[in-house]
Amino acid sequence: MAKEVSELSVPVPWGEIRGKVWGPDHGYPVLCLHGWADNCGTFNTLIPLLPKECRYVALDLTGHGRSSHRPPGVFYSCPAYVVDVRRVVDALQLKKFSIIGHSMGGDIAAMFTALYPEAVDALVLVDNYGFLPTDSTEISKVIRQGMDQMLQFENKAEQKKRVYTYEKAVERLMAVNPTLSERSAHILLERGLVQVEGGFVFSRDLRVNFKNILRISLEQSLEMQSRIHASVLVVLSEEGYDGIFSEPAQKKFTSTLLQGFRDRNHTVVTVPGDHHVHLNKPEVVTPFVSDFLRAKVLSRSTSRGHKL
Repeated sequence: MAKEVSELSVPVPWGEIRGKVWGPDHGYPVLCLHGWADNCGTFNTLIPLLPKECRYVALDLTGHGRSSHRPPGVFYSCPAYVVDVRRVVDALQLKKFSIIGHSMGGDIAAMFTALYPEAVDALVLVDNYGFLPTDSTEISKVIRQGMDQMLQFENKAEQKKRVYTYEKAVERLMAVNPTLSERSAHILLERGLVQVEGGFVFSRDLRVNFKNILRISLEQSLEMQSRIHASVLVVLSEEGYDGIFSEPAQKKFTSTLLQGFRDRNHTVVTVPGDHHVHLNKPEVVTPFVSDFLRAKVLSRSTSRGHKL
């Protein structure tokens, strides 16, 4: 499959959304959405191990990797990413497909599937619960934090990115993402760095670091979850997501969200590893994802044609 990788570019009003595509032209389409501050390289080691009958479209989400940044003054949020995915789906003329989402990509994938249930056959959430509720009593505080961060950023006289040597960029990435192996860090930096005079800068938009100002409560999350018609596989890592919540109050919602999936006969499994297990040790995740795609999608799609 390595020989069948091509670059993707989809025009959007502020530039382009980039990505990579693996697999045959008429393969069953599977969108792959990466986590916060990563890029589509996060799937480089996993996709070659998955069913060859699929056509995997891995995106650099807006503001990440090689995709354009949002215009000045515009916030990054889950619904905004969902609209971006819709733009890509429409541009590629996809009618039915599946989605694999890691971390923040899982939030986007789940919201997309809830809003467009007719389009998604199967949903794979890798170290993610589908939705990330905020305690209702905290929502106003978090919204203000995000707004203040944006205003402070805009009021800075200079907004230059720090220039690194390649070696220092690797150190920096691994320092802020301790779950990355060194090999995984090199993979992400293939699309995560831009060469400039004197070295390299990280390609992602600094504004992706700000608090997301569009928040939903647990009640809203469960309502959205109930609107997912696709088959769902949740693959959690033993040393993963629970340990990296930015807001401790969010942890108390995870068991409720997982029970919601189980109550609808969806599959929840736990594998040994950390938050980037799909990239560091894809062979741990592969059997579950491959079996799921074969059982829920490929066994039923042989009579359907899918062109990308």
